[in-house]
Amino acid sequence: MKILALDTATQSCSVAVTDEGSLSAELSIVKSQTHSKHLMELIHSVLEIAGFHPGDLDGLAVTIGPGSFTGLRIGISTVKGLAYALARPVVGISTLEALAWQCGQTSYLICPLLDARKGEVYGATYRFNKGQLIQKTGPRAMVPEAVVEDIKSPCVFIGTGARLYRQDIVAVAKGLAHFVPEGQNMIRASSVAFLSMPRFEANDTDEVGGLVPHYCHVVTGPPR
Repeated sequence: MKILALDTATQSCSVAVTDEGSLSAELSIVKSQTHSKHLMELIHSVLEIAGFHPGDLDGLAVTIGPGSFTGLRIGISTVKGLAYALARPVVGISTLEALAWQCGQTSYLICPLLDARKGEVYGATYRFNKGQLIQKTGPRAMVPEAVVEDIKSPCVFIGTGARLYRQDIVAVAKGLAHFVPEGQNMIRASSVAFLSMPRFEANDTDEVGGLVPHYCHVVTGPPR
């Protein structure tokens, strides 16, 4: 199965194509410009590198949030347009789930954090269980200190929020806080593609017209 996956939820923009469970091509960039200026060019380049035509694709996957209001809408609207034009199924993937997946099958709790600006982050917690990524607490927006107040066991922090507020996290979580290498903090479209595969295989796809961004409301306390 050939899947085209996109992520435009943050300042980075990533596009990937997978084929039969393997990565065929991936391009990622970080620019201050709106993603609408380069997204279609990235899609064209990735397909060309992989040696595919749009009609070869079997499915489309995209991050649906939380993240940048404008960025999410650009990625989702692009995937919806392609899905309608190609008559292909779509799957929406959480940005936080994609980041958690990039930690590999660690035994530690995983806390992906995205910078939500104004001193806040989008966060959730996950844990791998028998190879499956399980969500422990749902996505929410809060101040960084509130995210880590409830961490009672070793935890891997990943994402732009983890990088930006590393000192604040360490101050609260102490030795329980662990961080990924810098290169892993950006959402990769290949992660989005791999997470979508089981859903495509199970025909658990999203209705194209109903694919919308998922935003978070700010809360003041830690997840319970």
